Amino acid sequence: MMKKMLIFILKSIGVIAIAIGLFLAIVFIVNIISNKSEEGKIEPYGQLVPVDGKNMNVTIQGKGEETVVLLPGYGTAAPALDYKPLVEELSPFYKVVVIEPFGYGLSDVTEKERSIENIVSETHEALQSLHINRYILMAHSISGIYGLDYVNKYENEVSAFVGIDSSVPTQGGTDDVFPTETYKLLKKSGFFRLLMKLSPDQLVTPTIDDETREQIRILSLKNMFNPNILSEGENFNHNFKAAQNLTFPSNLPVIFFLQANDTETEGWIPLHEEQVKDSVHGKVMTFEGGHYLHHTRSKEIVENFRGFMEGIK
Repeated sequence: MMKKMLIFILKSIGVIAIAIGLFLAIVFIVNIISNKSEEGKIEPYGQLVPVDGKNMNVTIQGKGEETVVLLPGYGTAAPALDYKPLVEELSPFYKVVVIEPFGYGLSDVTEKERSIENIVSETHEALQSLHINRYILMAHSISGIYGLDYVNKYENEVSAFVGIDSSVPTQGGTDDVFPTETYKLLKKSGFFRLLMKLSPDQLVTPTIDDETREQIRILSLKNMFNPNILSEGENFNHNFKAAQNLTFPSNLPVIFFLQANDTETEGWIPLHEEQVKDSVHGKVMTFEGGHYLHHTRSKEIVENFRGFMEGIK
C-alpha cells in the first residue's frame, strides 16, 4: 500500500514538473515569436538625429516662434506617443520637440551608462543637431532631475522650465537597490509579456486611438527593461545625488504642475515650493489626477502655462 502511494506521489510530482517545464517553455517561445512578428509592425514616426555616433528619435510639430522641448518620465516606452495630448494643445502656439532618449521610443540603444551627465549632454547634442538654440524645457517625472542639471549647464539656452509632476532631488527613496536581474529575467523569460497580457491596465496611455495604443504596447514590450532602461534605474541614486546641491537659476521662470494628492512621496508639494522659493518667477499649481497629468490635464497645463508666461512679459 505504502509503495503504491509512494509511486503515485512520485508520478504526480513528475507530471507537475513536466507541466511547469512545458508552461515555461511555451511562455518563452511565444515571447520570441511575438517579438519577431511585432518588429515588423512598428510604424516609424518623427526623425532620427545623430547623437554621439548613434541615432536619437525626435518629433517636431507646430510652427510657433517659441520652441518647447518635452522630456519623458522614466521608462516611458514611446515618449512622442505618450505626449500626444500635450503636443496637440501646445502645437497651435509653439514649435514642439519631443526628445526620445536612447533606449526610448524609436531611438537607438547606447552602450554608455545612463548617468545624468550622459543623458543631459546627449539631449543637448540632439537639440544642437536640430539647430535649436533657445527653448522652454518641459519635463515629466524623473526628467525634472535631468532638467535641473540641464538648466544649470545650458542656462543661456533655456527660457523657462516647466515640471509636470517632476521629480525633486531630495524626495527620498532613490537609494533602494534596483532589481536589475529580476527585470532581466522577466523580459527574457517572456513573463513580462504574459503579465501585460493578464493585466492590460499596466499599459499606461493617454486617451488615444486603438492604433496608437497598440504601437505603445508593442514599444513597451520592446523597450521595457532594455539595457538603457536598466542602466538608468541603476543610476537613480547617483543621478539624484548629483542634482542635490543644484537650484534653479533665480531669474529663470519656473512653473510646476503637480498632482494634488500624491500619496507616495511625503511632502510632494512643499518639496516643489522649496525649489521655486528663490525664483523671481516661480509658481506651483496642483490638479486632481494621477502622475501622468499630461494624459488628462493637457488643456489646463497649456492654458495656465501660457498665462504664466504672459504675466512675465
